[in-house]
Amino acid sequence: MTETQQSGKLNSVLRSMANHTATGLAVASTILVVAPLLAIFGYLLYKGASSLNFDFFTKLPVPIGETGGGMANAIVGSAIVLGLGSMLGIPVGIASGVYLAEFGRGKLLANMVRFTADVLNGVPSIVMGISIYALIVLREKHFSAFAGGAVLGIMMIPTITRTTEEMLLTVPNVVREAALGLGVPNWRAVTSVMLRTASPGIITGCMLAFARVAGETAPLLFTAFGNEFWPKSLNQPIAALPLQIYTYAISPYDDQHRLAWAGALVLIILIMVSVTLVRYVTSHGVMKGAR
Repeated sequence: MTETQQSGKLNSVLRSMANHTATGLAVASTILVVAPLLAIFGYLLYKGASSLNFDFFTKLPVPIGETGGGMANAIVGSAIVLGLGSMLGIPVGIASGVYLAEFGRGKLLANMVRFTADVLNGVPSIVMGISIYALIVLREKHFSAFAGGAVLGIMMIPTITRTTEEMLLTVPNVVREAALGLGVPNWRAVTSVMLRTASPGIITGCMLAFARVAGETAPLLFTAFGNEFWPKSLNQPIAALPLQIYTYAISPYDDQHRLAWAGALVLIILIMVSVTLVRYVTSHGVMKGAR
């Protein structure tokens, strides 16, 4: 075997080793990311699955000392508060991201908006709750679903804003130039071409923001406050799963502890199902639009 052949064989072995090493590291990293989620979900199944029954999803909480009851009002309340938060946070966040990426490059206002979004991302949720308590609850002189939705919406805005900006910046300039070259106005190119192209990443950012606020308890303590009844008005205190879980978790009663575990399991399942459905529907919509 010549020296050249030996060198080529050695290089082939080294490339194979590097390939297997990189593959192994990628698999190990994936396991490290997925393992905590599976461990948490498995433990919640172990602790909470036995308390899930028809009453849990259809009945109100029972008075202290009685057994049974459910969290139907908290499930409905969480859906309402998260819906209000999404109605505020998603449009404002996407609009802010579009401005930063498409219309505000190099402008002082854009830099201020970007800095504000970065700061809000690091603000503790309880500080957000106290702020909305001072701005809305004290002025209205009562807790409400509106206040709870407002604080969750404001918490969603920074994540959606920065994700939208980054996703739009990843769209190749040739796409933008092609749209403008056809005589399309800039605003139409942004809404019909740029946003559609970047929509998978923007949707992912919206889902991350939604998942982040879905389990928040501290801000809702200062805004929605919670109650033991069915929600009747958006201008009144409203129950939510995180609030009910917190209340039962600090209770000295074992029955309420079991319901708290069941509520935590339902909360994570609802988040996973909603995120999966949104991703499925939007991805198929994007694919159909591309066709």
